[in-house]
Amino acid sequence: MKVINPSTGRVIRDIPHNCEKDVVGKILRARNAFDKGKWPRLSFAERKKILLKISQGILDKAQELAQIETQNTGKPIKETTFMDVPSSAETFRYFAENLENFLHPQEINITTQIASAQGDLLREPMGVAVLIVPWNYPLLIASWKLAQSLAAGNSVILKPSSLTPLSSLELVKIIQEAGLPEDTVQIILGSGDEVGIPLCSDKRVDLISFTGSNEVGRKIIEYASSNVKKLVMELGGKSASIVFADADLGAAVNGSLCSIFLNQGQMCTAMSRILIEDDIYDKFVAEFTEKAKRIKLGPGEDFQTQMGPLISDAQRKKVMNFLERAKKEGAKILCGGKIPVDPRMKNGYFLEPAILTDVPPHSAIFKQEVFGPVVCVNKFSTVDEAIELANTSDFALAGCIWAKDEEKAKEVAGKINAGTIWVNTYGMFFNELPYGGFKQSGFGKELGREGFLEYTRLKNIIIDKTKDAKPLVNYWYGF
Repeated sequence: MKVINPSTGRVIRDIPHNCEKDVVGKILRARNAFDKGKWPRLSFAERKKILLKISQGILDKAQELAQIETQNTGKPIKETTFMDVPSSAETFRYFAENLENFLHPQEINITTQIASAQGDLLREPMGVAVLIVPWNYPLLIASWKLAQSLAAGNSVILKPSSLTPLSSLELVKIIQEAGLPEDTVQIILGSGDEVGIPLCSDKRVDLISFTGSNEVGRKIIEYASSNVKKLVMELGGKSASIVFADADLGAAVNGSLCSIFLNQGQMCTAMSRILIEDDIYDKFVAEFTEKAKRIKLGPGEDFQTQMGPLISDAQRKKVMNFLERAKKEGAKILCGGKIPVDPRMKNGYFLEPAILTDVPPHSAIFKQEVFGPVVCVNKFSTVDEAIELANTSDFALAGCIWAKDEEKAKEVAGKINAGTIWVNTYGMFFNELPYGGFKQSGFGKELGREGFLEYTRLKNIIIDKTKDAKPLVNYWYGF
């Protein structure tokens, strides 16, 4: 596999990839590590200690990891330095500190007219967890999944994107250096088409946690259907931001810029549809467009860069095809959508941030995920119209509301069909709070207590407590 720097179009490294035989061998070792190994049987304190070592190991190599992530993804170095790397370390720390609380057994005492019982609810690891990570946030999302899965006591097979495997390789080194038992964490390298079927269909795999496109997600569901296993699926999005007339205009404009152009718009939560109340529409569009034109494009390694390249030439072509189709369907491209002429960027996969107006709600670009720096800006007159436009999508991952009236914002949030709604902000992910979508955006959660428990199974142990008598079943067929 040739790993390419999207800023330059040049090969960074050649990585050997796995074949089907390798996949089967890794699954067998992971199964053995869970069934007979030490990790699921370590005390909570020992497990916590090792997870904290991983967290510190990420911080110790923070600069190196940030550089690797930037070179491999093209995202600006200030994003990887100040967001991706420290957030990854914090995720391991959070779940290390809270695993005992989340896994603590629960006792439920029951008394009825005919019986008394005690129910002990135990949270156990699922077993062998396959973690499939996308190319847009390879280090951070790998850390989310690994921290939760390992804290729960699972053995893990990590499958990074074939486009961006480098930070995952370094993360696995850090994990191994922290002292995890052998084969508890393994990594598989290769394209999904080559390793996906054996990895996802094997009955020795207990759980698949996938973040990526809806198209690939459907394939994984198909592969997994041959043997029953748990799935956590975080798929695509077509999120909408609603800006009311009473919003702080400056905050709404700046927040909206971040919500669509951060990471070159390659985010499943990207607010690719911004809905503006008609009273402030012209003013918002003018300010938003003026600031979008000033976004500094450049190689990810430059600390002055605000927006880097798309991940690949194929991705850029896909985005530009969306723009061409949008024009044919009646949309107006207000600015951007072109390949920059700066000679520093001629070999990379750069694209100017694009703003579209007069976008028909039935058009492809209004309803389908583009995964690039492209935003549709539409106006609305009533709250009901804004809600209807926001919900006109097969996806239901996230949304934004900008309004000074928080009560109105919360009421509208309750009517938006999405798993996460930000009010007067964007993209604030907290380890304490669950994240995940509805409809075609998938099912299951990441982060928070709810996300952590996705990586566990619930066992119910019922103990008869009938006082001074034998249980009812003793008499049912008693002779």
